[in-house]
Amino acid sequence: MASLAQQFEGLRCSPLSSSRFWVKPKKTRKVSAFAFPIVSAVADAQTKARLELKQVFEDAYERCRTAPMEGVSFTLDDFQTALEKYDFDSEIGTKVKGTVFCTDANGALVDITAKSSAYLSVQEASIHRIKHVEEAGIVPGMRDEFVIIGELEADDSLVLSLRSIQYELAWERCRQLQAEDVVVKGKIVGGNKGGVVALVEGLRGFVPFSQISSKSTAEDLLDKELPLKFVEVDEEQSRLVLSNRKAMADSQAQLGIGSVVLGTVQSLKPYGAFIDIGGVNGLLHVSQISHDRVSDIATVLQPGDTLKVMILSHDRERGRVSLSTKKLEPTPGDMIRNPTLVFEKAEEMAQTFRQRIAQAEAMARADMLRFQPESGLTLSGDGELGPLTSDLPPEGLDLSDVPEAEDSEFILLFLLLCSAILASFEPLTTLQGVS
Repeated sequence: MASLAQQFEGLRCSPLSSSRFWVKPKKTRKVSAFAFPIVSAVADAQTKARLELKQVFEDAYERCRTAPMEGVSFTLDDFQTALEKYDFDSEIGTKVKGTVFCTDANGALVDITAKSSAYLSVQEASIHRIKHVEEAGIVPGMRDEFVIIGELEADDSLVLSLRSIQYELAWERCRQLQAEDVVVKGKIVGGNKGGVVALVEGLRGFVPFSQISSKSTAEDLLDKELPLKFVEVDEEQSRLVLSNRKAMADSQAQLGIGSVVLGTVQSLKPYGAFIDIGGVNGLLHVSQISHDRVSDIATVLQPGDTLKVMILSHDRERGRVSLSTKKLEPTPGDMIRNPTLVFEKAEEMAQTFRQRIAQAEAMARADMLRFQPESGLTLSGDGELGPLTSDLPPEGLDLSDVPEAEDSEFILLFLLLCSAILASFEPLTTLQGVS
């Protein structure tokens, strides 16, 4: 058997260059001889920079370890002084200045220069009930004085209040108003069987029914404003007592007889109409509505109507005021036919009425003085009283500004009656003088 070498000797393979599996060798990239020095220079520069930075950190570390205050002008004493200067007192009740920098539906965050921001809740933002702090004017950038009322355990932040400061100011304001005996407006916000609760200066005060001028229930007065005066102001006992009756007496003292005021019809009765004239209830009697007879008040007035009325009289003790539109009529019956004209001419007619009353009073008083020679006065033809002695001015006394009486018509009748009585006794006085 021939050997394997001999068997395969006659076999021949095709050249590789003609095979489809032949791969073209890659070209070798030639590197310039000048590139090696540049790369080497860059690497050396980076290494040098790292070494220099390392040396800087090592030097700084050594200085901090061995001489930390070397070259520093701010000493430890200066630091202690700064701490004392800006020492923050976080005790409850301390008042601090702060600036609001954030608000939300629940409250506001305030910068009080402490280690953390302080919190102002919406409940502590105002003495009044509000739903959002912005209703009380608390907006970012607002700076005000706050009082510390607590601390949050979660993050040790402080809790602030504006309500506490406003509460103290409100009591101080009420004490001042009481001392000055001022009439204030109070809104009725509640009540019980003993009286009503009024909101005054942001505080809740009590008004007993005995101190309310009108016979009204708590339901009738709810959400209404009443004129009030302070009876008792005690901050320590949180006791604030008010009176509507005293305020009404003060208001009635300002109502001059013959003055014209604006009123609103409250209710109608068969005998007249009750008119509200600035918190005071007055009676416009059916006989004082018009010179013409009024058989049914509802044909002339209705509840809610606004009209001008003239003050005829008032009882300060009982709080009763008598009113009239009859005296304001330019011609009889105008209140029924043309009430607008009556209201337009109201001041003019009232002035005329007051002048007539003043003249009548002056004449009645002059008649009385005529029968009293010891008074030392004489009556001139112009209606002026002149002196018999040099103690009075030679031009006499002008009676054009005679003070108005509480009820001019009744005073006039009384003076005329006195004059008639004195006149009837004149012969008897003369006879006694002769004897």
